[in-house]
Amino acid sequence: MELLRDQAGVVARRQALDAGLTDNDIRRRLRRREWVVVHPGVYVEHTGPLTWLQRAWAAVLYAWPAVLCGESVQRAVDGPGRRRSDAVVHVAIAVGRRVADRDGVRVHRMAHLDDRALWNVGPPRLRYEDAVLDLAVVARTELDAIGILADACGGRRTTALRLVRSLDARERSPRRRFLDGVLADVAEGACSVLEHAYLVRVERAHRLPRAHRQQRAEATLGVIYRDVTYDELDLELDGRLYHDNVEQRDRDLDRDLDAAVAQRVAVRLGYGQVVGRPCRTAARIALLLRARGWTGRPSPCGPECDLGGGWLSVGDSGTPPRALATATKNRRVCPVVLGSQT
Repeated sequence: MELLRDQAGVVARRQALDAGLTDNDIRRRLRRREWVVVHPGVYVEHTGPLTWLQRAWAAVLYAWPAVLCGESVQRAVDGPGRRRSDAVVHVAIAVGRRVADRDGVRVHRMAHLDDRALWNVGPPRLRYEDAVLDLAVVARTELDAIGILADACGGRRTTALRLVRSLDARERSPRRRFLDGVLADVAEGACSVLEHAYLVRVERAHRLPRAHRQQRAEATLGVIYRDVTYDELDLELDGRLYHDNVEQRDRDLDRDLDAAVAQRVAVRLGYGQVVGRPCRTAARIALLLRARGWTGRPSPCGPECDLGGGWLSVGDSGTPPRALATATKNRRVCPVVLGSQT
C-alpha cells in the first residue's frame, strides 16, 4: 500500500478499509504478524521497535483528527534535542472531543485547532510558531520561556516577527506582555538565554552603549557570527555549563585568536558573569569601552548595585584608573576574572 510508505509503515484500520481491504484481510495480516497493533485500530507493518516517527504517526492516527503539538512539533521539525523527550508523543484534538491518553501518548484539547494546524504535512502538526508559544506560555520559569523562544529563532526555524504575529492572533495568552518583550529582544539579535540576560541585566540595566548583535565576520574557520560587538570589543557569550568537547573548545580558541589578529579584544562571558554577577561585569565592560573611546558612564541598576558609585570613576582621558586593582577594598565586590565559570 502506498499509504504505508507515506506514513512510515503505519496505517489506521479505517484507512485500510477505505483502500479496499476487508476485515478478513486485516485479521490475516495480524495473524501472520505482517501487521502489529500499536493502538486500537492502528497498525505498523513490522514486529520490531518503533521509530519516533512511527510512534508519532500512530498517535495522530489513534486520536484522529489530531495533530502533533508542543514538544512533539519541535521534535518533528528540529530532531532530538536536550529540551525534548522522545518518551511521550503529544497530540492535539479539537475542544469538545474525548480521547483517552495511551501509553506514550498525551492528548491535549485545543481551541481553533483547524486554524492552527498543518494538515497536509506528515505527520500533521501545529504550526511551528503556535507550538513554540504554547511551550513558552506553560514554561516552568521565565528563564525557560526565554530559552524556548531564543532557541526557536536561533535555529532559523522561525523568526521573532512570525512569533509576534502568532501571539497577536491569540485572543488571550498568559505572559503576553513578557513574551512580547522577549520577542522584541530576540528580534534585536539576542539569540540565546545568555544573550538575552546580557542585554537586559548588563547592558540595559547599567546604561552601557548599545551593542551590535550577531554580526557577520570572516574568520579562519569561515563565516562566523559574533554574539555581541562594540567598536573594537567582541563579547562571546558561552552558555554551556561545561565545555562540550575538545573540538568545540578548539573552535572557541580559534575565534578568539582571529579576533586578536584583527586587532580586536575578545572577551568570553558565562553564566557566572552575566547572571551571577551582572553589576560587576558591567563595570568591567565599561572600563574596556572607556579605554576604547567611550565617553559615557555606566549607571547603577539600583541601590544595591555592585557597580558602586566611586570605584568606577574614570578620568576624562578615558584611561581606566586603578579601579580593578582596588575593587576588592569594597566589601561587596569580589575579584572576578572575565570568562570564569566559577
